[in-house]
Amino acid sequence: MKVVAFNGSPKASGNTNSALEMVACELRKEGMEVEIVHVGNKLIRGCLACGQCRVKMDEKCIIKDDNYVNEWIQKMKEADGIILGSPVHYSAIAGTMKSFLDRAFYVMGGSAMLRNKVGAAVVAVRRSGGIPTFNQLNNFLNYCEMVMPTSNYWNVIHGTTPGDTESDAEGRQIMGVLGKNMAYLLKLVENGKDKVAEPELERKKYTNFVR
Repeated sequence: MKVVAFNGSPKASGNTNSALEMVACELRKEGMEVEIVHVGNKLIRGCLACGQCRVKMDEKCIIKDDNYVNEWIQKMKEADGIILGSPVHYSAIAGTMKSFLDRAFYVMGGSAMLRNKVGAAVVAVRRSGGIPTFNQLNNFLNYCEMVMPTSNYWNVIHGTTPGDTESDAEGRQIMGVLGKNMAYLLKLVENGKDKVAEPELERKKYTNFVR
C-alpha cells in the first residue's frame, strides 16, 4: 500500500516535514510505501472558480502554468492514503498549500476520486493557531468522504526552528500514534474491500438559500 504526504511548508526540512516523517516512520514499519511531496516552495496560483474541471471531468485543473498540481492529483488518485501537512500562518493553512488544496480537492471532489481513501492532517506550530489550521485541513478530507484515523490528541506538534519538534515529547507521541492508527485503518480498508460493500455513491445535492 502507498501513502502520499504533502508538505505545505516553505521549508523542505522544517518542523512540518519532521511531523510527516514521524507519521511515515510508523507506516513504513508496517511495510507501507510513503512519499513526501514538497508543496510549500512552489509557485501555485489560487483557484479561478471557472468550474471547468467540473465541466470537463478530466481529473485536471485547467491552469497549466503550474502543472505539478495535476501531477499531484494523480498521485492522490493512485495512493491508498493521504496526509496533509501545513505550518500555521496567521492561524490558518500556509498560502501556497491552501491554493493547492482548493484546486486539487475541487477537481477530486466532483469525481469521487478520494472517496473511502484514508486521509489525515498534521500541523506544526510555534505557539497558537494549531487547532484552527488542523480543522481547516480536515475540512478538505471530510468533504470528499474520506476515512480519517485519529490519535490520542489533536494532530499538532510544536516548534519554532527546524528540529525543535524533537523536544515536544507529547507531539512526537501524537504523530507516532497517528501513524500506527493510520496503518491499522489502511489495512482494514484494504482487507474489507471484497467482504463489505461500499455505500452507494449519492449524487451531490446543492441548495441555494438566495433565490
